[in-house]
Amino acid sequence: MFNPPIPPPSATVGVASPPPPPTTVASLTSFLPPKRPSPEDAIDYVTVSDPVIHADGGMNRYTSYRVDCRPPPSPHIRNDGGTGGAGDVQDVFLLNNPGMYSSVLRRYSDFLWLYERLHVERGGAIVPPLPEKQAVSRFSPEFVEDRRKCLERFLRRVVLHPELWDSACLSTFLRADDVAFQRAKNSGNHHALDGQHNPPSFGSSGDYGGGAGGDNNGAMGSSSSLGGAGAFNLAPKNAAGIKKWFSEARTTFSGDLVSSPDDDLFDEIERYVDALGVQMKRVSNQASALVRKSREIANGMFEFGLAFHQLGQSEGGDLGNKLQLMGGTADALSSMAASQAEAELRRLEEPLRDYIRIIQGVRLALARRHESRVSYTALLHEIQTREVNLHRLRMTPGSEAKAYSTEMSLQRYHAAANASREAYAECSQRVLREVDRFKREKAEEMKSVVLDFILLEIEVNRAMERVWGDLVPKLEGGGGDVGGIDDAVGGGSGSGVGAASGQQQHTQMPHTLTMNAPPISQHQPAHAGPSAPIYSNVPNTSPPPPSLMATNTTTAGTNPMMESSIQYREYDPRGMGF
Repeated sequence: MFNPPIPPPSATVGVASPPPPPTTVASLTSFLPPKRPSPEDAIDYVTVSDPVIHADGGMNRYTSYRVDCRPPPSPHIRNDGGTGGAGDVQDVFLLNNPGMYSSVLRRYSDFLWLYERLHVERGGAIVPPLPEKQAVSRFSPEFVEDRRKCLERFLRRVVLHPELWDSACLSTFLRADDVAFQRAKNSGNHHALDGQHNPPSFGSSGDYGGGAGGDNNGAMGSSSSLGGAGAFNLAPKNAAGIKKWFSEARTTFSGDLVSSPDDDLFDEIERYVDALGVQMKRVSNQASALVRKSREIANGMFEFGLAFHQLGQSEGGDLGNKLQLMGGTADALSSMAASQAEAELRRLEEPLRDYIRIIQGVRLALARRHESRVSYTALLHEIQTREVNLHRLRMTPGSEAKAYSTEMSLQRYHAAANASREAYAECSQRVLREVDRFKREKAEEMKSVVLDFILLEIEVNRAMERVWGDLVPKLEGGGGDVGGIDDAVGGGSGSGVGAASGQQQHTQMPHTLTMNAPPISQHQPAHAGPSAPIYSNVPNTSPPPPSLMATNTTTAGTNPMMESSIQYREYDPRGMGF
């Protein structure tokens, strides 16, 4: 079966003379309320543009993007772009970086580096989600453009983030040239940033490793629980990092972690986030099903309109024009349904998916706090072990040198524990601030998404109702024209028993599928009771009188409307097995 392509919104299939319906897809979109601006829309001076696909020797292909940061020279606080109730959005980045222009080329792996470094540098912060990797069709124009938009939204959210806007890795990402940026990526660490999270190097004493090993392990600790685009460095790179990793793993399995007054509060937050993730996943699945249903309706309306077009072309005349008018209306409604499905995708399904990714960001922030807690607890356990060893060495004659070395190591462990305790407390407070901001802002954004969806459905249904309403008077106009549909159904196939009164009876038949009483035979008593109904378009199985058969034959030969493509045989009982 040949399926013609779906016509554009302004075209209809097979319509020659009837005008299109007054409400089109263009007028439908004009009735839709504009989408409410999000907070990141206010950061219009940060852009990701000009994607270029590079072929670096055979299979190594990648896409680069131009990243521009052009804040206005006069600093001010932007109050636009709020979520309508969550409070004004203060652009602190613009306030502290007026007129600092930069333009660099970055690829997806560079954005991934920024995402991972933000988790390390600002542990406990809810880092905005990054678009996931894709193995196939990643160089198609549609995918490249969609990824460009997602990367731009990610970068604007980072700039607007109250905990991330002044991070060193963000400044490096926006302003470093290619050589300096590659050096920062290859070094794998920022010593000034990670020093507070990793214990110092203890040389040959066999204690925790530091230096490059400590930094690499710090990256591992921050990313071992990251999922999706943030999973990297799942194993330590040297022996010192392995020792630290085993120590923290032993502490985790023992369950004997350091306690704080906020532990109950964090347990409640984890239960809330888990339940919210389950419910939002369910809502997102139903939203995806709703979009699929809208697309199915659009395809069904197109097939429906195409069938009416073909029926109208086969009929011709005034009836055919009205049937084609019905098909044109169905085509217009099909385009409206397709636009509705696209709007539902952009205004409902995609925001819900983004909300689920942000919930995953909350989980990562809580996991970062747990890692800081484990690191601090592991250091306390090591301090207790070395204090016991130091006491034993002091009681052993001839072990003064070992006792002195252990005492120096113990002092360094105390310093590392103090730094780890401060990092743990800072991470805990940052998580509390971020969860409070998440609840406040996301509640407003969810309300905005729901209101946009409700207004979308209201306006779409109103527009479709107007299209159907405009069609009704056109079909009812002309009196008997609409009844021509029933005339074709009721008398188009009748050359049988229902035409007992000849051509005059059919010209006076009402515009419905009528049910005629059978003629009373001379041999049938008048009081025989009501007989079975005989339809004008269904042949009768009872033997008609010869006179009636002669009348029917004459009528069918003189009235073109009584002609039928089905030829019935004359009644012969012998041919029926009697």
